[in-house]
Amino acid sequence: MIPVKDIDVGKATSVKELIRQFDEAGGFSAKKVAEGVTILRTMFADDNCTKILSFPAAIISTGTRGVVKDLIKQKKVDVIITTCGTLDHDLARVFQNYYHGNFMMDDVQLRKQNINRLGNVLVPDSSYGEVMVEHMNKILTGLWSNSVKEISTKELCWAIGEYISNTSEKREESILYWAWKNKIPVFIPGPTDGSVGSQIWMFSQKNDFKLNILKDEQDLSNIVFDAKSLGALMIGGGISKHHTIWWAQFGHGLDYAVYITTAVEYDGSLSGAQTREAISWGKLKEKAKHITIEGDATVLLPLMIAAI
Repeated sequence: MIPVKDIDVGKATSVKELIRQFDEAGGFSAKKVAEGVTILRTMFADDNCTKILSFPAAIISTGTRGVVKDLIKQKKVDVIITTCGTLDHDLARVFQNYYHGNFMMDDVQLRKQNINRLGNVLVPDSSYGEVMVEHMNKILTGLWSNSVKEISTKELCWAIGEYISNTSEKREESILYWAWKNKIPVFIPGPTDGSVGSQIWMFSQKNDFKLNILKDEQDLSNIVFDAKSLGALMIGGGISKHHTIWWAQFGHGLDYAVYITTAVEYDGSLSGAQTREAISWGKLKEKAKHITIEGDATVLLPLMIAAI
């Protein structure tokens, strides 16, 4: 029996110290955050572990993008699995700004002003759609002129990263730039569910240009089957989380898993499924170090990575 200790905020002079006190204080999500930090610290230090980072696009519209970028810049992860919107937001934000709003704004008035609302983030058409049209056309035309007529999403992500490296002064803020520079593969299992995918579809109307997502699957299989062990930091659910654990089962399951979600378990959704459920599918090993942390990743992820 370990006694619960009170948090002494006056002694919490750093994020690392505060998270250490979370572990001693117990509580509800606080204890889970501390356990997640411990698992991630062990996973990051394991040189034999192939580390996967998965996340949906929404957080890339926020400042949490900077935390994800640092993980890639510092080579803390080996593989990224995400959604098409990540490409949209990352590319858009190296050329234009997104803005602060709030959840209760008048959406009818925003539409009349050509402003899109993503939660409490405002995305004007001039910062998003117009940027996609201009720069994706240049990227795709450049690929086409170099006789590239078929491309995987991994190759596409690196092509966008390389383009950003040559065209934007804010290149070092970009996830895709650092993925290209550090040769960290980025996989998009649902590549048409976003503006980048729509631009590729429109480009294909006049040019014989195709996405080859099966090539991505071959690359993923090589990564999984060559891995000595597997670990994952999974933010949010949906296709990015599922593709991570789906491939992990072919590598005999994850050895480490930290999952941050706001979804509930009772409706049977993948997003709400606890890490322990994945054990029944062979997607996590029985003796894996794992934790599911309920909460908003825009709060929790910066705290956890800062503590590490």
